[in-house]
Amino acid sequence: MFFAVRGSLADGHSYIPTALEKGAVAIVCEELPQNPMASVVWILVEETHAAIGTIACNFYQNPSHEFKLIGVTGTNGKTTVATLLYQLYTRLGYKCGLVSTVQNIIGTQVIPSTHTTPDAVSLTALLRQMADSSCSFVFMECSSHAIHQERIKGQKFAGAAFTNITHDHLDYHVTFDNYLKAKKKFFDELDSDAFALTNKDDRNGSVMLQNTKASKYTYSLRGMADFRARIVEQDFSGMLLDIDGQEAWYRLTGHFNGYNLLAVYAIAFLLGENKEEIITALSTIPSVRGRFEFMKSPNGVIGIVDYAHTPDALKNVLETINQIRTNNEQLITVVGCGGNRDAAKRPEMAAIAVEMSNRAIFTSDNPRNEDPEAILEEMMQGVPGQHYKKTLKITDRREAIKTAATLAQKGDIILIAGKGHETYQEIKGIKHPFDDRAVLEEMW
Repeated sequence: MFFAVRGSLADGHSYIPTALEKGAVAIVCEELPQNPMASVVWILVEETHAAIGTIACNFYQNPSHEFKLIGVTGTNGKTTVATLLYQLYTRLGYKCGLVSTVQNIIGTQVIPSTHTTPDAVSLTALLRQMADSSCSFVFMECSSHAIHQERIKGQKFAGAAFTNITHDHLDYHVTFDNYLKAKKKFFDELDSDAFALTNKDDRNGSVMLQNTKASKYTYSLRGMADFRARIVEQDFSGMLLDIDGQEAWYRLTGHFNGYNLLAVYAIAFLLGENKEEIITALSTIPSVRGRFEFMKSPNGVIGIVDYAHTPDALKNVLETINQIRTNNEQLITVVGCGGNRDAAKRPEMAAIAVEMSNRAIFTSDNPRNEDPEAILEEMMQGVPGQHYKKTLKITDRREAIKTAATLAQKGDIILIAGKGHETYQEIKGIKHPFDDRAVLEEMW
């Protein structure tokens, strides 16, 4: 079966003759050719990319009906929430599946991840493997691209959670309103027997619940909501968090992780788990790889590796560090911006880095097919004149991390932001081995 999909660069309908030559016996399309071959099954649909999801679900016998599927969407926090849910439910004794930016997991079998949310056919094939492996719960990140491109079409969700929405992916969505609508579409299409959970403290959180048929719930660190939490105290190794009146020490830190932990607790509670068991199990879970990952050098320098690659995520991480630190030490931030992605956030991220750090080193992230120097120049446009002296531009990421390690004295803090869990650097279509944490440890 060949799906003729209209894309931004090419129209799949022009490849129908090639598909037939290669043996396709069925064509799904939005427009029939002038003389359709009688020996071929032609399926005319309104939107081909939406049909792929539905057909894939039917082909793989609707695996999402065989377990409870939970989707997590939002600009920041998707990976942490989905991964914590997988770890929590594994600790509670269930066999689970995970579909995430970092990795896909079936029980204990790890499958490398190439996208936050795979294409519809690959995703459904993966979910079929999870169903066949007797997974009871599957936790999945749902990116705005995947929702807009109908990659999750046809899947049955038992629940959905919204973390937050800030400036990101406008290279794809063009406007913030389009980006918001993509997230909202996920909730609009939930069934009435599902639940919809949203962050009440995000100014667009309530938008997600406007048209959903699902049961509506909210969570908050600031005010009244169905699920509430309060940070009692925190340091670089973790925090004491009060969730719905019960205090426990968690091995994650920061205001943003307070929201992530509360979202995980709320989802587990809505799925019927015991409150005390949720909190006990959650308190044993380590931080997610590349998400505020804490390390310490032999001479007492603190290193933090984080995936923060949006203005809001970078601001959250720097705010957390500044809340915990004594201000008797230097905070050195190493950060870059990805190539062939939303360029509007580059000066904004640079401005945040220099404003909230003692030193900022701008470097390459994944330049992809862009000139790394040009990306750094766009970042520099966001640096006010008074901060020039504390700003360095070092294109080579290894050299940038080495410079930060050289500058840091005992007690100083180095934040390496942007790549987190990634173990490569993509330059001109080639992925070169590169791990921020390993490079920093090497410099120590």
